[in-house]
Amino acid sequence: MKKAHILQEIKRTAEANGGMPLGRQRFFKVTGIKESDWVGKFWARWGDAVREAGFEPNQKQVALSEDLLMEKFIMVMRDLGRFPTVAELRMKKRSDASIPNSRAYERRFGSKPQVAAKIRDYCHGRTGYEDVLALCSTVIDSPSVEAESDADSEESTGFVYLMKSGRSYKIGRSNAAGRREYELAIQLPEKLRTLHMIRTDDPAGIEEYWHKRFAAKRKNGEWFDLDSKDIATFRRHKVM
Repeated sequence: MKKAHILQEIKRTAEANGGMPLGRQRFFKVTGIKESDWVGKFWARWGDAVREAGFEPNQKQVALSEDLLMEKFIMVMRDLGRFPTVAELRMKKRSDASIPNSRAYERRFGSKPQVAAKIRDYCHGRTGYEDVLALCSTVIDSPSVEAESDADSEESTGFVYLMKSGRSYKIGRSNAAGRREYELAIQLPEKLRTLHMIRTDDPAGIEEYWHKRFAAKRKNGEWFDLDSKDIATFRRHKVM
C-alpha cells in the first residue's frame, strides 16, 4: 500500500462527503484500507494523515441542540411548503450540509407525527410561526400519517448492485432484490448475473458514490470496465 494512494483516497472520500474527511473506521469501511496499512508506517495517528491530505481532523461531534434541530426542520418545511418526507430531508442535506441527518430527528423525537407534535410545541407562544403550525396540523390530524411515514422509510431502503454481462459490469440500484436482474436479463443478448448487492437506506446516494469512484472506468451509462481489485472492493460492503 503506497502513501500517495492513501492520501488520494482521503481526498476523494472527503470530496464525496461534502468536503469533510472521514473518520478512521468509516474510511476503512468505504475504501478497504486497513489501519495496519498506514499506522506506524506513514503516520502515527489518523489525524496526521488527514492533515497531510490537506484537511483538519474532525472534532468530536457534539449533540445538536433541540432548538437548532427545530429551526433547521422548520427551514426545510418553509422551503418546501409542506411537512418533508425522509427522502426530501436527505435531498436537502445533499445541497446544504448544515441540515441535520433525518436519523437525528428519528432518534431524538420518534415517528413523523411525533416530530410534528414536537415542532408544534416549539412554535406555540412564538410569533411568526403560524404557517409552521398549520403544516404540523396536517400531519398530526391525519389518520394516514403513520402509513405514509412507513411508506417513506420503505421506499428509501433498497440495494445497490453489481452485475456482469460479458466483459462489462453494471452498477445500479433497485428497491427490490432480484427484480432488476430479471428486467435487464430480458433486454441483453449475453447472460447477466448479479455478483453482489449492498443494502442501503440511501440507494441514490450510494449508487452515485460508486459511479464517481469508478468514473475513470465508465464505458457507457451505468456500465464499467472493472478489474478484480475493483470487484473485491465493492464486495467488501454488505451495508452502507
